[in-house]
Amino acid sequence: MPRHPPIVVHRIAASGGRRVTVRQQIMGLADSDRDVLEFLRLAGLPDTEELLDDPTWVEWIGDRPHEYYPLEIMP
Repeated sequence: MPRHPPIVVHRIAASGGRRVTVRQQIMGLADSDRDVLEFLRLAGLPDTEELLDDPTWVEWIGDRPHEYYPLEIMP
């Protein structure tokens, strides 16, 4: 059975920010990598920036990693 990363950074919300879950528990809405690292610290996990790019630890869903705001659509 495949093992899923313990940290999931979900799609960008319409108003900006991304929901972060750690071990399926919602930690909050992140507006930056710094917020994600704080959620990891609060969950007792390593909070190093290198961890954010390690797919065994973090799964980025739906949008590019490290982006937190929707692209503006030109009129």
